[in-house]
Amino acid sequence: MSWLLFLDESGHDHRTMPYEVHGGIALHATKLWPFIQAIRSLELSTFGAHLNEHGSEVKGSKLLARDRFKWASQGPAMEHLTRRKQALAFLNSAAQGKTPRRDEFTAFGQACLSFAKDILLLLSSHDARLFASMIPCVAPPMETRADVPRKDIVFLLERYFYFLRDRSEMGLLVMDRTEKDNDRKLVRRMERYFIETVTGAQRSQFVVPTPLFVESDMAYGVQVADLCIYCLNWAYRFNVRMTEAVRSEISDFVGLLEPLIWQAEVESTGKRFRTHSVVYVPDPYTARSGNGTGQR
Repeated sequence: MSWLLFLDESGHDHRTMPYEVHGGIALHATKLWPFIQAIRSLELSTFGAHLNEHGSEVKGSKLLARDRFKWASQGPAMEHLTRRKQALAFLNSAAQGKTPRRDEFTAFGQACLSFAKDILLLLSSHDARLFASMIPCVAPPMETRADVPRKDIVFLLERYFYFLRDRSEMGLLVMDRTEKDNDRKLVRRMERYFIETVTGAQRSQFVVPTPLFVESDMAYGVQVADLCIYCLNWAYRFNVRMTEAVRSEISDFVGLLEPLIWQAEVESTGKRFRTHSVVYVPDPYTARSGNGTGQR
């Protein structure tokens, strides 16, 4: 059987987020459909509707935006059924051309935070694993090669390979469809890495070289990946060189993600070392050296 690694990116526009993060969640093929069903059921239970029916998505920037915390704190925690009724009224207000009432804002804020927390708990109960590479928001040097994946992407693929090799199972990459030109460039970089480099060819024994692309509003896996790396971007600091601002209100959500980070002793080029599925790469453009473990 196979694993599917749902990938997304956060902070790539270098505007509002503290880091640039690529990563997401790995789910075993046998867990995928039960997980999707659980998400859809949770969505209905929380909001009384599916968010895409109201022009929204299961994304970190939607569920954990600063205003959601502000709205949620406007009043005491609501009873579940009351909160769902008022949250649905909030969602319906746009179509009805009216401004939501204060209690509807409060209910929707509380519902968003509860939904995000419950999604992360569902990941744990479905044996998901979290993979991500984080880099500073820096402009690439002029001489950067455009035909190969950046070092942080290679480290991300490396950890996915170690994870799969440990289980003797194949893995797929599932990504959000963005602009077609960017998609083609990324696919070409991936193919060159897996086909034209010795290391990449070895890793294609377990990682299928060509990513699958889906529309994010059609794939809960990609949307949940977005939620996870949004949390990492704003509140996961595991390296002394990671000094960018933290949103303290998101720290509790990161606490739910930490058990999903895969750790193991692996072997490469005759050496054994401990690796983690989340890596910080302070310089993604300089050629790698050493045993390939990257920076934890």
